[in-house]
Amino acid sequence: MKRILLFVLTNVAVVAVLGLVSSIFGLNRYVGAGGLQLGSLLGFALVMGFTGAIISLLMSKPMAKWTMGLTMINDSPDPMHQWIVQTVRKFSDQAGIGMPDVGIYEGEANAFATGAFKNSALVAVSTGLLQSMNREEVEAVIGHEVAHVANGDMVTMTLIQGVMNTFVIFLSRVIGYFIDRVVLRNDREGVGIGYTVSVFVLDLVLGFVAHMIVAWFSRQREFRADAGSAQLMGSTQPMQHALARLGGLQPGELPGPVKAMGIGGGMGSLFSTHPPIEDRIRALQERRQA
Repeated sequence: MKRILLFVLTNVAVVAVLGLVSSIFGLNRYVGAGGLQLGSLLGFALVMGFTGAIISLLMSKPMAKWTMGLTMINDSPDPMHQWIVQTVRKFSDQAGIGMPDVGIYEGEANAFATGAFKNSALVAVSTGLLQSMNREEVEAVIGHEVAHVANGDMVTMTLIQGVMNTFVIFLSRVIGYFIDRVVLRNDREGVGIGYTVSVFVLDLVLGFVAHMIVAWFSRQREFRADAGSAQLMGSTQPMQHALARLGGLQPGELPGPVKAMGIGGGMGSLFSTHPPIEDRIRALQERRQA
């Protein structure tokens, strides 16, 4: 979750800055004397949308190091650190990717992987993870993160975020122009305050919708990374046990039927970047039986 959350927040900040700069320097000139120029607007939306996502991707690794307060342990003499590094190295070799940077940070049981390129990624684990799990379970979690890198999930999510950014920027301005001209009947040259306010509100509303779509894709990638961990470990059991422990369950225990709306109920599950732990355990059990 930390990996996706950092990426999304960075993306929002970058797109906002790009929008401000384009307004100051007059680069967003897609409203002409003849009305809204859809071709120019689409070009603007594509550049803004994908530039924001790509910059966020390139910043993901240094941002993670800075915001999470990582201690890099690739060259650490500490026996526990050496074991973590060797585990990452073993799984990276199996997955056919370059050795990532390895870090550790203070926090509750969690781990993440990030980085723009498969062969220069970053894998980090928390002190809480090391304290609450046995070695086999920690290995399974590390395998999950290495699988994210090997599957190219950060690049995939960047492309999806870029597409969503493009649609948000394009649609908010088309709808804003319609509201300004048709609903509010602004017949002056250029756009009025109705357009400005509408675009601001629509950027927020459509941004939430876009995040739900990005979150859905993220949940599918989590299932795939769980399967990747099972493949690297040679068994689904370690990842099942690790997930059960994360969910506060006894290893091997699975709760009753999952509630329809998932964690938090209502709209909460739609914004979650991770599926409910029960669903992930069930998917691994089905994989094992298959």
